[in-house]
Parts: sequence; structure tokens; C-alpha cells
Amino acid sequence: MNDVDRTISPAEVGRLARAVLDAVGTVVVGKRDTLELVLAGILAGGHVLLEDLPGLGKTLTARSFAQALGLDFRRLQFTPDLLPADVTGSFLYDQSSGDFSFRAGPVFTNLLLADEINRTPPKTQSALLEAMQEKQVSVEGVTYRLDEPFHVLATANPIEYEGTYPLPEAQLDRFLLRVSFGYPEPEQEWEVLRRRMTRRREEAEISPVVDAKTLRAMQAALENVVVEDSIGRYIVALTSATREHPSVLVGASPRGSLALLLLSRVRAVFAGRDYVVPEDVKEVAVPALAHRITLRPEMWLRRVDPSFVVGEVLDATPAPASGALPSHGRPGY
Repeated sequence: MNDVDRTISPAEVGRLARAVLDAVGTVVVGKRDTLELVLAGILAGGHVLLEDLPGLGKTLTARSFAQALGLDFRRLQFTPDLLPADVTGSFLYDQSSGDFSFRAGPVFTNLLLADEINRTPPKTQSALLEAMQEKQVSVEGVTYRLDEPFHVLATANPIEYEGTYPLPEAQLDRFLLRVSFGYPEPEQEWEVLRRRMTRRREEAEISPVVDAKTLRAMQAALENVVVEDSIGRYIVALTSATREHPSVLVGASPRGSLALLLLSRVRAVFAGRDYVVPEDVKEVAVPALAHRITLRPEMWLRRVDPSFVVGEVLDATPAPASGALPSHGRPGY
């Protein structure tokens, strides 16, 4: 039997998603919009890059989502001496059997926290590429499939450049979206302290809201969210416009268009709809596209940010009016 043996509606996905966010919100204070983006990345079947200053709850967020979603969770601290085998696993000699046996690495899990991914050399960073894209790893010519669901939440610190290795464009493109938390408001920071005193211990535990099988059913249900032709063409127009912007050296790839499509479906479900409107696309455009853009070198001197470019593209690209029946829903298509 298929692992996804439960059929649920988009409306049920929205209800369960809100329950998951409420559970995570009992631990991660005051970041509902950012938490929605992280959950959207997971529901859309992708990987999320959490890039921000240290101590703002990135690791706590990953662990909390793993608990609320009922997923097997592992944390891998990326360091300069980390080897590819430390990620994927390796063959070890078993003296009792007189043969080599495969010992799986931490990538064999449901939710992997790749902590400070930009602190390890490119060779080790690339060990994640096959796992993230193909959901498999190859060791000594043998391929091992990863159990689904499989998601990577990677953290990166944007300010500690000494001892770090920039993520190559190919790896950045594997992340469905990039999000930042930012500093909390004073009242939110006080709430963090208050909750810590109330529970009288450092660790915060969350009871599972769903399990891995239900998560896969939620992901499958998103295929029933309708995307009109006009919305699809709007997504393509936005992505194409990033390639033509005068400040951009390399624009977003077609994978960026796919990210907009998948994430806008999730945003529609969060809003209680089973169809996508232009506002859904606009809300996810910056986190889905900004990290896929390479600016011209002189733009850094002018302090131009990729997010600013996406904002200009949104302003310059006309949004469609909703109401057209999608071609894939018409008889004869």
C-alpha cells in the first residue's frame, strides 16, 4: 500500500497547519509570519535556509517543527573539519562477519538540521546536494534511498565571514526558500524569559500534532489546489523579470518559478482557499526568489540587496485578475 493512504482536503490541511503553528508558537515567540514560511517550505516538499544572526531561535525552530510534525530529527553541526562521510555515512569493517557494512549517517532522517552549513568546506557542502535534490545518497558506488518525508532546515550566519565558505549558487538553488527571523520586540523577548522561568528547565517539549504519514497526506492534498493559467503566467513573468533587471548578473532559474508555484499553493491553503490568487504569489516572492539572484559586482558597493530587486520586479509586473478557468481543468485538455 502507498505510504500516503489517507486522503484529506485542502481545508483539512489548513486546519492541521494552524494547529502545528500554534504548537510551535508555544515555544518560538512572536514570529508567526516567519514560522508560516518555514512550514510552507516543508508542506511544499522543499528545504529551507534559515539565515540570520546567532541566538535568534533558528535551531529551536527546527527542533520544534520536528516535534510538532512527529518527525525523526537529527542535528548535524557543520565544522571546517567535517567530511562528506560524516554526512552520508560510510562502510566500516565488521570483524565478527569479516565484511564491510554500511553505517548510515545523520542524513538518514526525516528532518535534518544542518547547523551553520557555511562553516564547512564546499566538498562537504556538496555531499548534501544529492540528498536534497534526489532524496538519495551514493556511497562507494551503492545508492541508498532516503525515507520520506525528508527535509533539510539549514542555518547560516550572515555576519561571521571569517572561517566560513559561501554557499555556491547550485546549493542555494536547492533551497525552496530563505527566511530570516530578526530581533524580537521587547515584549516578545520578555515573553521568552517568562516562559523559561515558568517551565523551570531549558528544554521545551512539544507534543506531536500530526505524524509523518499525515504530513505526506497534507503534502499530497496540495496538488488539489487550483492554479489558474493567468496565475501561472504571472509566476513565469516574475521569474523572467529577475533575469532582465539591470542590477542582476544571473536571475532566478525555472526552479524559482516552481518554488513560487508550490509555495503560493500553501499560502492559499493557509488563507482557507483551494485556489491561488496573485496575493499568494506576492507574499512568497521575496523568500522564494531573492536567494536565487546574483547581483552585478558593482551593486554591492551601492548596497543593493536581492530582496530590493524582487520588490522592484513585483512593482513593475502587472498582476492578473482572477476568474479564468485553468486549461488543465477544461474538457479535452
